[in-house]
Amino acid sequence: MIWLFRALGSLPLWLNQTIGFGLGWLTWCGSARHRRLTRENIQQYALSKKLNDVRHLLRAAIGEQGKGITELAVAWTASPERLYSMVLECNGWKHIEAANAGGRPIILVTPHLGCYDIAGRYMAGRMSITALYRPPKKAWLDAIMQQGRVRAGGATASADASGVRTLLKALKRGGNIVLLPDQVPGGGDGAWVDFFGRPAYTMTLLPRLAASVNAVVLFFFAERLPRGAGYRIHIESMQEPFSADRKIAALQTNRMVEKLVGMAPSQYLWGYNRYKHPAGAPRPEAT
Repeated sequence: MIWLFRALGSLPLWLNQTIGFGLGWLTWCGSARHRRLTRENIQQYALSKKLNDVRHLLRAAIGEQGKGITELAVAWTASPERLYSMVLECNGWKHIEAANAGGRPIILVTPHLGCYDIAGRYMAGRMSITALYRPPKKAWLDAIMQQGRVRAGGATASADASGVRTLLKALKRGGNIVLLPDQVPGGGDGAWVDFFGRPAYTMTLLPRLAASVNAVVLFFFAERLPRGAGYRIHIESMQEPFSADRKIAALQTNRMVEKLVGMAPSQYLWGYNRYKHPAGAPRPEAT
C-alpha cells in the first residue's frame, strides 16, 4: 500500500487529479451515504445563497472530492521543491509579513477546501508551524502522513488534550500553528452556531487559543487550478477580533469559512458530515 501511495504521488499532477476525478465518481456511485451527505450539504448551501439550480455545482463537487483524496499522495510524498513549484500564486502574504513585523504568533486556519494539505506544506516551507491533526484509522497511512507533514521543519500535535497543550506551548514560544476549523469537535468542546443557515457544532478552541496569546488569526486555502496547472494560495485576515462570547466567536469562525468556500464552492468537502451531533454534546434545540 505504501508503494502504491508513493507511486500515485509521483505522477504528474494532471494525471493524479484525473485518477482522483474518477475515484470521486466511483465513490459517488458506490456509497449511498456519501451521495446523501453531498446532496444535503450542497442543497443547504444553495438554500442559504438562494440558488435555484445546483446541478452544475454538484457534478463538479463529485470529481473535486476525489481529487482531494489522490492529491494527499502528492502532499505527503513529493519533494518540497516539487510542492513549492506547484503553487503558482499566493494572495495575501502581506498578512503574514504584518504579523511577523508585529512579533505576534500566527494561527493559520484552513477548512476542508481545495487541497488543504498542499496549502499546509507550502506554509511549512516558508515558516515554522505545528499542525493539529486526527490520526487516520490505518496505521500505515498514519506513518506516511506523519513523515510527509514533518518535513521542512513542520511538526504535528494530535487532536486531544496533549495536542492542545503542545499548540499552546508553541504559541507561547512565538511559534505558529495550523487548525482545521470545520471538523466537528467532541462533545463539550464546541457550540451550536449557524453554518450556511443550519446549526453546526463548531469548535471553540480556536478563539480560546487566539485570546490566550494575542495571536493573529489568518484563514487560508489552496485553490485547485484547472487542468492540473497547480494551485493558488489565498490568505484572508479577520475583519475584527474574536468576541469574548464563545458562541459569537464560533459564529465568526463559521462566517470566515463560508467566505472562503464562496471563493471555490465546488472544491469544498461537501461529503463530510458537518452537521452531525457528536456524543456528549447538547442538542441544538437546547442551546
